[in-house]
Amino acid sequence: MTASRVMIYVQHLLGVGHLHRVAAIARAFARHGWDTLLVSGGMPDPTLHGLEGVRLEQLPPARAQDSSFKILLDETGAQITDDWRAMRLQRLQSIFDRFMPDALLTELFPFGRRPMRFELLPLLAHAKELAKRPAVFCSVRDILVDRTKPQRDLDSIAWLQDYYDAALIHGDPAFVPFQTTFPLAERIAGQLHYTGYIVENHAIPQTSAGRDEVLVSAGGGAVGMPLFHAAVAARPLSLARDKPWRILVSPHEKPDAVDELRRVAGSGVTIETVRPDFPGMLRQCLLSISKAGYNTVMETLASNAKAVVVPFAGGEETEQALRANLLAERGLLQVLRETDLAPITLAAAIDRALTAPRPPGPGIRLDGADETVRLVRQFVDRRT
Repeated sequence: MTASRVMIYVQHLLGVGHLHRVAAIARAFARHGWDTLLVSGGMPDPTLHGLEGVRLEQLPPARAQDSSFKILLDETGAQITDDWRAMRLQRLQSIFDRFMPDALLTELFPFGRRPMRFELLPLLAHAKELAKRPAVFCSVRDILVDRTKPQRDLDSIAWLQDYYDAALIHGDPAFVPFQTTFPLAERIAGQLHYTGYIVENHAIPQTSAGRDEVLVSAGGGAVGMPLFHAAVAARPLSLARDKPWRILVSPHEKPDAVDELRRVAGSGVTIETVRPDFPGMLRQCLLSISKAGYNTVMETLASNAKAVVVPFAGGEETEQALRANLLAERGLLQVLRETDLAPITLAAAIDRALTAPRPPGPGIRLDGADETVRLVRQFVDRRT
């Protein structure tokens, strides 16, 4: 029997969290026997790993100039043009036509990634016209960024109703329902399906690293230096001053910035590039200090680690702060606002985390990858 085929589209623009979350979903499809194609439109990420059994197609990459996401740049740093858009659309449709998936997932769109509608709307229209139309899904995290333009929400609803079978929400409504950040969710309630959060509990790497250490991380984007320098300065002010510290830097950070960090860090602080066994390190660390991206926070909850998070607050981003504050209300971690980040405030947050009881189990669903596959299978089977 021929394996079902799934094509997953993702466009990361600043950090790499979207790419890594979708890669976890792709691995789940492959693990369940699907012929899986992951199509990435962002900059190639050297930290992406574990895609054995998953086909990876790299589109001509684009990235955001800054956290406003208003200007997109190509791989040379030039602003993208209409010719570039036409070229990318042709490449994307060619990939789709060669693969002919039974299921198509677009990450975040139509609830985000509006700058990519030049290629996604034509692709969706093309898929809709096929005699054997694939089942089409939006793969979206639990919390959206601040919704300040009502017309965008109306567009999202119209596109979802026109082109999609369902929106797969990678969260738990018992923790934060989708309508918290998408007030019009009731209009599309029949298309909303919660999967639980995306955490690869079955694949936590075994490692001897990180035991009884303070781990400092900022994900895969080049946004970590303010947190890293604050952590280095907070170390002698904190209860963890005599413990080993390890700072995991993105390969996208500038080499001279990493060299300067090494210079000021001093002894007792290991500085290295982010590593694939980070989830395993979380399970045995003394404390995690990190940004508050979806992937890192969920891995931290799954590990039951003590944690301090500093949510990203650039541009219009509110997603990290909202999720982190809700988790802090449950006693699952400590939150320090990015605008309050300083050595003394970070040291105080570290001490609060270290002296608090170990967090209880998260009490929210963390089986989102496998549930995503199950839900997609249901829709595809209805078409056969």
